[in-house]
Amino acid sequence: MPRYTVHVRGEWLAVPCRSCTNTIRWLGKEAVRRYMKNKPDNGGFASVEEVKFYVRRCKGLGLLDLDDTVEDALEDNEFVEVVIEGDIMSPDFIPSQPEGVHLYSKYREPEQYISLDGNSLTTEDLVNLGKGLYKIKLTPEAEAKVKQSRDVIERIIKEQTIVYGITTGFGKFARTVIPNSKLRELQVNLVRSHSAGVGKPLSPERSRMLLALRINVLAKGYSGISLETLQQVVEAFNASCLPYIPEKGTVGASGDLAPLSHLALGLIGEGKMWSPKSGWADAKYVLEAHGLRPINLKPKEGLALINGTQMITSLGCEAVERASAIARQADIIAALTLEVLKGTTRAFDTDIHAVRPHQGQAEVAFRFRSLLDSDHHPSEIAESHRFCDRVQDAYTMRCCPQVKTDFYFLSIFHSCLCLNLSLKMVFAERAETISGGNFHGEYPAKALDYLAIGVHELAAISERRIERLCNPSLSELPAFLVTEGGLNSGFMIAHCTAAALVSENKALCHPSSVDSLSTSAATEDHVSMGGWAARKALRVIEHVEQVLAIELLAACQGIEFLRPLKTTTPLEKVYDLVRSVVRPWMKDRFMAPDIEAAHRLLMEQKVWEVAEPYIEKYRREHVPESRPISPTAFSLGSLEMNTGVGHDHGHQDEL
Repeated sequence: MPRYTVHVRGEWLAVPCRSCTNTIRWLGKEAVRRYMKNKPDNGGFASVEEVKFYVRRCKGLGLLDLDDTVEDALEDNEFVEVVIEGDIMSPDFIPSQPEGVHLYSKYREPEQYISLDGNSLTTEDLVNLGKGLYKIKLTPEAEAKVKQSRDVIERIIKEQTIVYGITTGFGKFARTVIPNSKLRELQVNLVRSHSAGVGKPLSPERSRMLLALRINVLAKGYSGISLETLQQVVEAFNASCLPYIPEKGTVGASGDLAPLSHLALGLIGEGKMWSPKSGWADAKYVLEAHGLRPINLKPKEGLALINGTQMITSLGCEAVERASAIARQADIIAALTLEVLKGTTRAFDTDIHAVRPHQGQAEVAFRFRSLLDSDHHPSEIAESHRFCDRVQDAYTMRCCPQVKTDFYFLSIFHSCLCLNLSLKMVFAERAETISGGNFHGEYPAKALDYLAIGVHELAAISERRIERLCNPSLSELPAFLVTEGGLNSGFMIAHCTAAALVSENKALCHPSSVDSLSTSAATEDHVSMGGWAARKALRVIEHVEQVLAIELLAACQGIEFLRPLKTTTPLEKVYDLVRSVVRPWMKDRFMAPDIEAAHRLLMEQKVWEVAEPYIEKYRREHVPESRPISPTAFSLGSLEMNTGVGHDHGHQDEL
């Protein structure tokens, strides 16, 4: 007999269907009838017949025809939602889908796997796992280590040894011994009581990253979790069953207790959970819909699941990957602006940057040369001002290599991915457990604070270039990059938006890791606040992406006023890419969609994909015996000094 899980006014109801010829209208009425039956006031309705509603799928929110049969419209055990006409959602209502529903409705279950051993996961792997591109399996070596670790725990329980968190309470209750008959209840109570986070839930991508990273740490074999339980966690990940995890509540020492507890809560079948198939529903229904059982926690397993800084690290990995991507593309956008403002490449000469042997600085200067070298890529715009009387450019153009931060953060987060960050570590080779402090998040928190400051400068310098593009006294272009100024405002308020984002970033760049508040009755008396460091770093990066999206649009608009002259081949390709999604600004129109379209190009790294082949071809031709540069090489700070010759395409010699 098929069964459907139906959401009515915040409640989930299991509705069996004895006949597949029943209609969607029947399913809606039956769900409302069951809802009314559970309410002392019938939910405010006199009868089922008076209730007006419509029915939609939880996956994709597609509306269903009330006259269709359930057999034709639905799959067995599908999740649907009955929406009562006239209802106003309460502020605490959990919607069927998170933000960006159009993306999740396209989810396709991956066929490829990544093998986790606790030691070889990369930031790129983690981001791809977050995107739902892979499933997870454990290596045989990892399985063996997990078994050995669990054997130590089983011996402790059998011998009734007093060990913190296994046979005792937690924090201030460390001296309270728990009888063997209560050890399982102790772990469940731990998860329930620590699930005290608040705020919006993490997106599916971030929840996947958090869950994948927790699996990776548990696979190292130091936590004492059983292989059976860890396999259940892996199965939940592979089915994309993702618990409701509020984004706020961690102080980043004794790990990310609140968010990881919410993660564990869903896995034991309590709280809310999301999957592409179900949308948001009670965790027990979501697990059952995917043929999974809730985890039955054994002694020590609740502690194993919730103790670690994977919230900080997983969000930090996303921040590092996005910061690296926007940093690369910022060079391309700045080069395009420099071309529009008829700047010189003389400031990017190799000899200048060899004097200050900073690897990241040298690479940025090299990228400018590779995009603007008029001998390699003839530029009609550059030729038009070869003998102009200007001597030098503003700092926002000629100091780009010096201002650009050399992000070393990727290497930090590579190590954080593979660190065991538990309070109580199990050493199978010594047959003992040891309490330590590897759960403390100060290490990644400091890196994320510095990352926010470093990446913010990309937006700060970009906003000043937008000002130069929009200001006719600085650009020699029409005011605000539009014809019929006055009638049209052009990029006037787009620049204001950029300025607002940069100003907001200045407040967000105040470091979190300098703060600490004592918690757990002064047992945990120094904390990292790394969760906030990670979240605000991501917000800073998003603002940087949006500011650079505005500069990209403004620079392409500036090109329109220099036509029919053409810029270099790679920059013309960037211009063509932008024009494939945003048309020229001939007169005022709704601008926000244009900014969003340009932002999407940067998020998807399309600007880098267009320009990179030209950058690498120039490297092969101008840097003898140079090795290929990976997209993240700049972030790792591992580039060699470049020895190619810089070429000037404008301005007289500087004095």
